[in-house]
Amino acid sequence: MAASNWTTLHPSTFILLGIPGLEAAHVWISIPFCSFYILSLLGNGLLLAVIKTEPSLHEPMYLFLSMLALADLVISTATLPKTLCIFWFSDRAIHINGCLAQIFFVHSVTCMESGFMLAMAFDRYVAICNPLRHSDILTNRVVAKIGLVIVMRGAVLLSPHPFLLKWLPYCRTNVISHTYCEFMVLVKLACEDTTVMSAYSLAVSFFAGGIDFILIVLSYILILQAVFRLPSKEARRKSLGTCSAHVCAMLVFYTPASFTYFSHRFGHVAPHVHILIANMYLLFPPMMNPIIYGVRTPGIRQRALHILGMKPA
Repeated sequence: MAASNWTTLHPSTFILLGIPGLEAAHVWISIPFCSFYILSLLGNGLLLAVIKTEPSLHEPMYLFLSMLALADLVISTATLPKTLCIFWFSDRAIHINGCLAQIFFVHSVTCMESGFMLAMAFDRYVAICNPLRHSDILTNRVVAKIGLVIVMRGAVLLSPHPFLLKWLPYCRTNVISHTYCEFMVLVKLACEDTTVMSAYSLAVSFFAGGIDFILIVLSYILILQAVFRLPSKEARRKSLGTCSAHVCAMLVFYTPASFTYFSHRFGHVAPHVHILIANMYLLFPPMMNPIIYGVRTPGIRQRALHILGMKPA
């Protein structure tokens, strides 16, 4: 009896429904999802190859960008293959360990991506506000240490999540109305008080994404002050141009992230809308980042065309 009760309260598998209400359109929805994923793999793979093979791009901004590209590959691969299995083969079952692994990778890598965005903003701040000391402040050793701290922060802050969820009793159901496992979705399925757990998740989200975003905004306020003190219009235009790609990437990252975060905790959004936005949040930035930096950065664009055999070196 005790063993049966444990199995009931602690299921070994969960059932992912996909997008409730849009089951008939799953195959059609899979087409843009799969396209975004393929473009993300190709774009970020090409971006990493470009940065590795072009010595002029071995600078802090592009080293941080390569870290972001790796994170983009991890976060999209952590969820989309299973999502496509749901859409194409109705393979909805996921083992609890796979579910918890998804939660860890989605949330920890998201935290890392936010950190890389902050690191790139700091690089632009130093490059524009203190250009003569840029190479002395952001050496390759310092860049590596910053990258390591960002990775460790994401791993340490989010590693408790899977362990906390592992031992929760799920007496309501083991059916998840989503395309992948998400922390707050599982918390809502639990049949015991999860106030402390939810508060911890909220605190981690603010400590990571919230503080990162505030620091990024402050860095750009200082950057704008420095830019508008420059003597010539051309110098101001050139300085702002070096930041444009990062600003676009930030908007692509933080806009759907904010919507997903607040709708889960405070909003009443239709489930299928929330799930679609949550998936776009994991797929759209990884697809767009290589495009944004390829278009806005001549060095990356020219080297990419050379690797693709479309332009001589």
